[in-house]
Amino acid sequence: MKYLLGLDIGSSSIKAALVEASTGKIAGTAFSPSSEMEIISVKPGFAEQDPERWWQELLNAVNKLRLQVSYKPDEIIAIGISYQMHGLVCVDKNQKPLRPSIIWCDSRAVAYGDQAFEALGEEFCLQHYLNSPGNFTLSKLKWVKENEPKIYEQIDKLMLPGDYIALKLTGQIATTISGLSEGIGWDYQENTIAQKLLDYYQIDKSLLSPLVPSFGDQGRVNKEAAAILGIKEGVPVSYRAGDQPNNAFSLNVLQPGEIAATAGTSGVVYGVTDKASYDPQSRVNAFVHVSNTDIHKRYGVLLCVNGTGILNSWLRKNFLSDLSYPQINEEAAKIAIGSEGLQFFPFGNGAERILANKNITANLKGLQFNTHHRGHMARAAQEGIVFALNYGMEIMQEMGMSLQTIRAGHANMFLSEVFASTFSNVSNCVIELYNTDGAVGAARAAGFGAGYYKSFPECFQGMEIIKRIEPEKNAKQQTLDAYQNWKNELSTLIK
Repeated sequence: MKYLLGLDIGSSSIKAALVEASTGKIAGTAFSPSSEMEIISVKPGFAEQDPERWWQELLNAVNKLRLQVSYKPDEIIAIGISYQMHGLVCVDKNQKPLRPSIIWCDSRAVAYGDQAFEALGEEFCLQHYLNSPGNFTLSKLKWVKENEPKIYEQIDKLMLPGDYIALKLTGQIATTISGLSEGIGWDYQENTIAQKLLDYYQIDKSLLSPLVPSFGDQGRVNKEAAAILGIKEGVPVSYRAGDQPNNAFSLNVLQPGEIAATAGTSGVVYGVTDKASYDPQSRVNAFVHVSNTDIHKRYGVLLCVNGTGILNSWLRKNFLSDLSYPQINEEAAKIAIGSEGLQFFPFGNGAERILANKNITANLKGLQFNTHHRGHMARAAQEGIVFALNYGMEIMQEMGMSLQTIRAGHANMFLSEVFASTFSNVSNCVIELYNTDGAVGAARAAGFGAGYYKSFPECFQGMEIIKRIEPEKNAKQQTLDAYQNWKNELSTLIK
């Protein structure tokens, strides 16, 4: 048997998946740790994780996988990596991290990005980078340069989280054009690195990693990593992508007009277009998609809400600790649409791009002690998350994107009937849920990158639709009314 190994480097856990190459069948999945990984926040708006912790949890996840599937070392033929986007990993000449990674939801660098946006010119940034430099990876590096100069002086290379994991596997430093674009390090008009932004930040381009294609030979597993992982030395790492482009790939979202969604720690809607378009306020962001080629341009337009699954997790830890997530979903389902006036605004995980990088914090509105109980809290939280995502989807529609069918994995918050039906009703979209996730998608992509699959369609054998949710005629108007009330209240919070 030949297997493809997929690794998903998340901020909550590290996932590993084995896919039978010949059939596309999922042979096994595992994750580590069993409880969510800590996000270190020494100051409000800060969010960091130790890159070495990712590696250790990756080893744990692969060991769990080996207990499920007794594969031989030479049966793994390719490895794919998915990773949390926009994070900054700084390594020295010995390839050791110099500080914890500043991860995707950290908002300390917003001011630097805003200054660059103004200094370089909003029109220039949007035309060349499709985004404001905002709170992305190069802005995070500028923060290190200004606030931790002694560390900055020791940096040999900056990396994204997936680049670091690939380094641990292969010993080779590399990144992709898609990866550079997610850090606002790619100039779309010049088709090269974002030199003017680097110059403005006074960052030497030598700190950038060499480029490799998203699909292809990105290095081979070295002797040390092979021994630890129990696989054969020389296995190719043949794919890497940020978690949202990879989630789109996992759901076969590769062509213009196709839409993917996810609702893990953060919530994302990601649509593919063939036009280098942008939102004038940079509230949603465009990056190079994994299916992009010189002939067929493909861009991913991403809207992100930082506080989705993390709100659900916070609610459970602090108020509903005696309930499992399925039980919380059952409690939410007992409550009528609109949660009897209780409104949750899930913006408590740093600056939000869809709010123009404002950090308005989370808010709970309309609480009545004689009316509301924990079921209302559960439903209001799930409705608030969906409403925040729909608020961002309206921005995507303003850019000319058509939203009709949204694909997602049958996982995380999409396991909730309340969440999925609310999403369908407020967006007027059909929701299709599939038996896939980021690690499985990375494994399938590795098969294409290694040449085992000769076309993208071959990658998706074995992927099946589990559930289809359509807008409900009777519930749709009630949901839209609740959303409008929520949006009206949001407008007062933003001011």
